[in-house]
Amino acid sequence: MSVASQPLGRRERNKQAKLERITAAASELFAQHGVDEVTTQQIADAADIGTGTLFLYAKTKGELLLLVQNTHYTAALERGQAAAVDATTALDGVMVLVEQITQCNRVQVDNGRTYLREIVFGDPSEPHHAEALSIVGRTEEVVAGILADKAHLSAVEASTLAGVVVAIMFLVLAASVNAELSIPELLASIRAQVAAILPR
Repeated sequence: MSVASQPLGRRERNKQAKLERITAAASELFAQHGVDEVTTQQIADAADIGTGTLFLYAKTKGELLLLVQNTHYTAALERGQAAAVDATTALDGVMVLVEQITQCNRVQVDNGRTYLREIVFGDPSEPHHAEALSIVGRTEEVVAGILADKAHLSAVEASTLAGVVVAIMFLVLAASVNAELSIPELLASIRAQVAAILPR
């Protein structure tokens, strides 16, 4: 039997079970009340663990939010990537992806905006922050793939533009001035800016 296929030992299973309870508790409490209104003690209580144990899995509330949102963001990225295959233009392909991420980000507006701030300003040495940065990198790779395929750009051009597209999306979603905008309004703003930078 290979190492990869061996079942987890009891200790690892216990750790995984605790992580799943923490993730579920934080996800539910953040969705109900918003990240700013939830304490780490409430999350520990809901997960049926001590706060000391909680801090072994995430040292700050920001890290807990990253833990929860990373899972949602990854799923949105995968849905958007799959849907973009059928788009006829580069702009439409990018926007199909952006729409999935925007909908994910706006399930709870304050949580979505705080998540983006944590990605930019959080501690990259923390594991959930490092995972979030990896997801951002994957987002840029997916956008670059769409641009290379649908706009016939070189890998270098597509990669450079992808970084700008993702920056536009994050800035529009994180900006305080846009907090009250609807999803269609956010998408219209992002689309106009992305259209302006794509080759004609």
